Amino acid sequence: MSLLEAVVLGVVQGLTEFLPISSTAHLRIVPALVGWEDPGAAYSALIQCGTLAAVCIAMRHDIAAILSGFVAAVRAGRPWSTVESRAAIMIALGTIPIVVVGLSARDFIRGGARQLAVVAAALFGATILMAAAERIARRRAGRGDAGRDGLAGVRLSDALWMGLAQVLALVPGASRSGSTISSGMLTGLDRRTAARFSFLLSLPAVGAAGLLETWKARHEILATGDDITAAVVGTLVAGVVGYASIRWLLRMLTSHTLWPFVGYRLALAGLLAAIIAGGWEAQPEQIPDRNPSPAAALNPV
Repeated sequence: MSLLEAVVLGVVQGLTEFLPISSTAHLRIVPALVGWEDPGAAYSALIQCGTLAAVCIAMRHDIAAILSGFVAAVRAGRPWSTVESRAAIMIALGTIPIVVVGLSARDFIRGGARQLAVVAAALFGATILMAAAERIARRRAGRGDAGRDGLAGVRLSDALWMGLAQVLALVPGASRSGSTISSGMLTGLDRRTAARFSFLLSLPAVGAAGLLETWKARHEILATGDDITAAVVGTLVAGVVGYASIRWLLRMLTSHTLWPFVGYRLALAGLLAAIIAGGWEAQPEQIPDRNPSPAAALNPV
């Protein structure tokens, strides 16, 4: 991989990881359009470590409060007694669906799910979910209900539904943040709280998948000095751009809706469908994945 590819893919990852438009769909589409090789699940997981660091920094106060609150509540023998401890438990429970489905369907996730036709279908399907969430939120607002605000307003049912929605993001195009934010809105959370909990919910799966997959595929993605440079540059760029992206999105959702992203996703799905129908996709030589790892299946795309 060239340095230019690493920078471009890092920017794409950073911009799209938290915006509800699917990072791995873009990591699949951009190389296909310009004739680069599909970077594959391993490299995607590696540079996602950069955006993982970004969300940890951006939400460090929430993370610290949740961890310390959980430890204190467990020591007191009342793990469900505080907002922070309940959030920790709900994040753990909400992560279970993606672990089970990801490990069970890992062959499809690493292979068939990366076909451009599947990406286009997932882009369109998840967009319908986002549009439905916005319509229901608008109806609630018309009744004077702005949605539950803050982690104190997150219920166990919210976390479980968002955990199930996170499974959709195993398919490129669905978007982890789009699916989980929409699910949170459908269960009654306001947009900002749904986004905030969505990012916290992503930490276990993304962290485990990124680190384990990077270690498993280290001999391939870090084989040469150029490969190491590309990996470091891509990860750093993804982290810097991702930090700016998450801060912007949380501010944006305070006073704006998801409709601009709905429009973008529909346009992208239409463009991708036209590319497939017209046979315009570049066809570079593909390098097979010689060491598939179950860890990559936990990495929502």
